[in-house]
Amino acid sequence: MHVKWHKQGLVYSVEGQSEWAHSHTHKPTPLLVDAHTLRIYFGVRGTDGRTRTTFIDVDPDDPLRVLRVAPIPILDLGRIGAFDDSGANVCSVIRKDDLIYMYYIGWNPSTTVHTRNSIGVAISTDGGETFERAWFGPILDRNRDEPYYTGAVEVMPEHGRFRMWYTSVTEWVMINGKPEIRYHIKYAESPDGIDWRRPGISCIPPNHPEEATARPSVLRIGDEYLMWYSRRHINGFRSRRESMYRAGFARSKDGIAWVREDDLAGIEPSGSGWDGDAIAYPYAIYVNGRLMLFYNGNDFGRSGFGYAIGEVV
Repeated sequence: MHVKWHKQGLVYSVEGQSEWAHSHTHKPTPLLVDAHTLRIYFGVRGTDGRTRTTFIDVDPDDPLRVLRVAPIPILDLGRIGAFDDSGANVCSVIRKDDLIYMYYIGWNPSTTVHTRNSIGVAISTDGGETFERAWFGPILDRNRDEPYYTGAVEVMPEHGRFRMWYTSVTEWVMINGKPEIRYHIKYAESPDGIDWRRPGISCIPPNHPEEATARPSVLRIGDEYLMWYSRRHINGFRSRRESMYRAGFARSKDGIAWVREDDLAGIEPSGSGWDGDAIAYPYAIYVNGRLMLFYNGNDFGRSGFGYAIGEVV
């Protein structure tokens, strides 16, 4: 089986709304709050160039109908000197008993390269309205085996354990005198969603030396795991349309060994408009029995995010 996506349009964009929500809507991450409310968390970039997490509520039967816009960031910048003092961007949200866990990317600038990312967790006790950091430090960071950085993750509770697919940088390479990231998607497990064992398993390695794969989204349908993710070239991805983000797709029987079938991702750039050049950070979810995909378009979310409805074929 695979999924064909039918685009429904642009859901939301940020265009100078405030100092903290000035541009971009990074990595839309949906959570069905109740039968009448679909909450979509995402990062917004301020006039200071730093990203904070916020959300909108939409009608789950018609996500183009925005019901509510959060008036403030629900996850602001971390403490000065901490791993997230320059950015906090959601990437995965799960329910754990009566709590909601938000896994997010903490961002610091670096002196020799442009970014250093780690993963933190914040917890909500009120149904996803507000979040508090569980700790001021990261739960997933660089270590002796992964010395560069850890990017966007997907977490899935399953059979008394927690499974994670995460973005791991393998190296920085110099391209036209500028350091660029080469990364791919790896696998981890945890008994509690906090302490993670990383066995060094690569799930979605690049198909060629110029490719990077990132931001996994995983669904289990029947006895099969399906993953959508981002893929791009490491050279020219900011300026050349053919090198920009596209959706990738893979399938697995156990969530560990994956077979890439990118030609079956089911969605491509439109050729014009807000998603005319790129499909970035796709995230799949079942909503009241319907399969939906939320995704960014051009320029890493500057043009907003939209959604598509899935047809299983």
